Amino acid sequence: MGLMTSIIWFLFLSMSECWRLPEPDPPMHGEVQSPQYPQPYPPNMLEQWDLRVPEGYRIRLTFTHLDIEASAECHYDALTVLYDEKVLGKFCGHENSADVQHPGNQPMLSPGNKLTLIFQSDNSNPERHQNLGFSAQYQAIDIDECSAPEPADGSGPLCSQICLNTLGSYLCSCHHGYELRSDQRSCMLSCGGGIFDEPEGHLFSPGYPKPPLHAVSCQYIISVEHGFVVSLNFTDNFHIESMDTEQGPNCLYHWLQVTIPDREPVKLCGGKSPGVIETNSNTVRLDYHTDDDGLSLGWSLDYSTHRVKCPFPGNLAKGRVTPILTEYFYRDYISVRCDQGYKLMMSGSEIDSFSAMCQNNGQWHLPLPECQIIDCGEPEPLLNGGVTFLSGFQNQYLSVVQYNCNEPFYSLLGGVTATFTCEADRNWRSNNNIIVRPACIPVCGKPTEDISNFQRIIGGVDAPANTIPWQVLLNVDGGRGGGMVIGDKWIMTAAHVLKRNRETASTASIKIYMGGNFVNDIMGSMVNASSVHIHPDYNNPNNIDYNNDIALIKLQNPLTFNSSIMPICLPGDDATYVTGIVGVVSGFGQIKTENRRQLTNRLKYVELPLVEQGICHDSIDKVKRIRNNVPTLTNNMFCAGIPEGGKDSCQGDSGGPFALMDNERFWAAGIVSWGG
Repeated sequence: MGLMTSIIWFLFLSMSECWRLPEPDPPMHGEVQSPQYPQPYPPNMLEQWDLRVPEGYRIRLTFTHLDIEASAECHYDALTVLYDEKVLGKFCGHENSADVQHPGNQPMLSPGNKLTLIFQSDNSNPERHQNLGFSAQYQAIDIDECSAPEPADGSGPLCSQICLNTLGSYLCSCHHGYELRSDQRSCMLSCGGGIFDEPEGHLFSPGYPKPPLHAVSCQYIISVEHGFVVSLNFTDNFHIESMDTEQGPNCLYHWLQVTIPDREPVKLCGGKSPGVIETNSNTVRLDYHTDDDGLSLGWSLDYSTHRVKCPFPGNLAKGRVTPILTEYFYRDYISVRCDQGYKLMMSGSEIDSFSAMCQNNGQWHLPLPECQIIDCGEPEPLLNGGVTFLSGFQNQYLSVVQYNCNEPFYSLLGGVTATFTCEADRNWRSNNNIIVRPACIPVCGKPTEDISNFQRIIGGVDAPANTIPWQVLLNVDGGRGGGMVIGDKWIMTAAHVLKRNRETASTASIKIYMGGNFVNDIMGSMVNASSVHIHPDYNNPNNIDYNNDIALIKLQNPLTFNSSIMPICLPGDDATYVTGIVGVVSGFGQIKTENRRQLTNRLKYVELPLVEQGICHDSIDKVKRIRNNVPTLTNNMFCAGIPEGGKDSCQGDSGGPFALMDNERFWAAGIVSWGG
């Protein structure tokens, strides 16, 4: 007995858990072509394609090209299309062939979600195989299961009540009062109730218009958006068992109870339809109850909704509400516009615009504003003038005002009447297109009192009050001089009054007085200078060259003109000087009494005629032969006086006016400069 040795092999296996990957969904479309297409297909071949699309779809097959060797009944070469081994078509030839089977341009539609294509060619006359074969496109087409005829096996329709076609499938549904059974196809009586939130709908009792097979207790809630109210419209076919009494039907065992918030519930029964019930609420609850005894055919109703009504917004004084409707409902908007000249006011404040919406509670979300007349504010004040109301009240729309200047010392610029009206844009508008903004300009050269007769200054008489209101008394470094008012901030005088020894007087050294005929009276109201302007060509270091002897003083503050202070007019560009014309010279200079001179305390004046220029030259030349340092007469100067003398200005009158009258106004023809 031999010895047997056993060898045991141990096999260790490493195992890992595997999962099968889910199969991909079949494609929704694709393309099928014969071998070597678009080259001629080979002989002696057999090719098969199994096409499949997802469940619930059919296959639409469309040939874009088919060129297969033609033969009777496609005996030799052919493309066969099958569904579940049933031949749907066998094709060969080409589109223009006669007596052949060709699909043409019409697509094929499979009964289900699959198709089989078989393509075969024989081996006869291979040199003649020049046909290209075929090319086709396929696409998944949804099946409308709901429109399919009932099966012949008598199993009934897909859905017993409502069939809803879906993409690739279908769904069954039931009428109100029924629910799907577990087979998801057939319906059974139900009374589960529900909430109806659509703007309109149809409700009926279970089994209506037939009585239910058993007692029911159903609840239906209609609840729509706030701002809408529900109307119930019961059909005429209404029957709920009741007990008839003298007071009407008594709902003892069967009833339909209508519950509206904030109201007592109402039970309905009997054989008469309630018709239309306006609930004026967005929520209604219906409770239908029957027992196993008695007979109630039930009820049916249509419900509808309409928007909550808001009250008429009312009328608005001096304004209008738009749009104007006979009724206003939830979500309607109104706006308000005031008449021209009126403004929108809300809670005491002005608003630019106003609109209000009818809310879901039947109230406007804002009360109407008011239209108040606009006002233009106080008319702009007029310097040296005033304003008076001609019509209107408190600066309101269409009020008319008129500007007036303080006459006779000021007059309106342009000399026209300045009336302004308060316009709708809240601005005062001129009724005269010429006047944009009124301004009062000073009246010059028209004193309120006239001089009855003229006298010389030296030895002359005092000027009556308010006869020479432009006269100015200057005190420059203690020396007295004259000047004249030419504007509300300007004094004109002689240059030599302000400039001596090549030095121009400082503004601090200049004291200006005016407004009266007595020096002592006017000394109490000094006017201050802000700047001095000497003629740029004035140069008189030796007091013998008085050419361009003119200067201006600008005042710190403007003057207000009245009877005692008024400007003298300035000459126009075309002003002429006629020999012999008489002018007035005035001033607070020296007077001669008993062969001595002294400063006067009162304003003096004298009448002097204008001297012919040649005579003036001769007079000066005579004086020059007698004494030296006599100034030269230039074309900027003229002489005034009389041959016998005795009437003249004197020291302290320099810078004062030589005034001529024209058209009842005095104008400054010259400035007292020097005398011979």
